[in-house]
Amino acid sequence: MSTEPQTTATQLLVQANVAHSLKVESRDGDQVGSVYALMVHKGSGRSTHAVLSLGGFLGMGKSFYPLPFELLQFDPVRDLYVVTIDRRMLEGGPSWANNAPVFDQAYADRVASYYGVSATNLTTG
Repeated sequence: MSTEPQTTATQLLVQANVAHSLKVESRDGDQVGSVYALMVHKGSGRSTHAVLSLGGFLGMGKSFYPLPFELLQFDPVRDLYVVTIDRRMLEGGPSWANNAPVFDQAYADRVASYYGVSATNLTTG
């Protein structure tokens, strides 16, 4: 049995899919898309980002946009999220269509930098 410390990096976030059940609107009330998944910190259990699903037709051509939670406001009366930034800014942000990136500290920093918010320290959650 080896006493060497494990040096393999562990992904700090896990993706929790929510099956498009949470709708997302703009501040103006226009439908933007839906929450595809939440990025949850494994240690703290806190959601750090929502992954929004935008566009597509019949499940084809969708794009996914990670968004720091501080840019979403939950409307409990209508049971949906309101994105607090302009849709054009959202659509120009970090995204993917087919292969999700590794959601590590560098990627979280890139997302935060694009939106001009404080980066989440993934080691502390």
